[in-house]
Amino acid sequence: MKVTFHQLEVFECVARRLSFTRAAEELSLSQPTVSAQMRQLADEVGMPLFDHVGKTIALTDAGRELLAASRGVFDTWSRFEMAIADMQGLKRGLLRLACVTTAKYFVPSLLGPFCQSYPEVEVRLEIANRESLVERMRANLDDLYIMMLPPVDLDIEVTPFRDNPIVVVAPAAHPLAGKTGVPLKRLAAERFILREAGSGTRQRVEAFWHEAGFVPRVRMELGSNEAIKHAVAAGLGISILSHHALDVDPAVAGLAVLDVEGFPLDDDWYFVHLRGRRLSVVARAFHDHVIAEMARLRQLPPGLPQARAGSPARAGGTGRTRPATEPLKYI
Repeated sequence: MKVTFHQLEVFECVARRLSFTRAAEELSLSQPTVSAQMRQLADEVGMPLFDHVGKTIALTDAGRELLAASRGVFDTWSRFEMAIADMQGLKRGLLRLACVTTAKYFVPSLLGPFCQSYPEVEVRLEIANRESLVERMRANLDDLYIMMLPPVDLDIEVTPFRDNPIVVVAPAAHPLAGKTGVPLKRLAAERFILREAGSGTRQRVEAFWHEAGFVPRVRMELGSNEAIKHAVAAGLGISILSHHALDVDPAVAGLAVLDVEGFPLDDDWYFVHLRGRRLSVVARAFHDHVIAEMARLRQLPPGLPQARAGSPARAGGTGRTRPATEPLKYI
């Protein structure tokens, strides 16, 4: 059987995307080229690799077997590249990074200085909701994951690297905007616009509300921070968001951060990877670069208001509060 490494790369991309078109876009190839590569590969295997149902495709049993074998080949090759890079003392290669949607607001600012320091590094960044990210982790698709609530049912290594204050957001003209020490119970009459069930922010705030005995009135659920911000600015309700999802000045977007009892919730952003997956030279370099940069920023004067004394502790944590790396404005 004569199969090329390039054919396996194209196949893995098609199998991951379940689309010849999206695979062609990712690989910067034409769709006819991708289709031709997959026909040649199927001919070599001697069995169909994809089932075509209308405009959608799905892996056949042979396709699933080949996908598992392909990833084994890529992992072996990656370890070889890592060993050679270690011998040469170089920082080059591919960084496979995946993050939850809220992290997209700051991940580029982490990647920018790193890529300037290591111009030979190529980055493949995947942005998805928490559920999809956990599935990618189970399939061992990426080097590092950035999320706020690591899964508890996987054998993983977890490193906190950045504060993630979670705040109450309201329209700029809301009656509580500008007030201090607003009791949590005062929000009982408000209508909430929340992220979808299963998102990290949603799980975090629901744990807090459960401990506080607070029952919110939920008007709607949205799967996008941007959609939530527009809905809040339009006066449809208030929300709970990571401060990193807001503009530097929330008032620019027609929003206000409310000073509510127990908020901001003290949380963290984490680097996560499977314990059995040894980080590549590039992934380790990025991990260490970010940890060092965040340690430097924590030496700056604190700008984040502390949670009120006596507020419920974070679920599964200590309830500690720390200075943030960027100031939090109350309007």
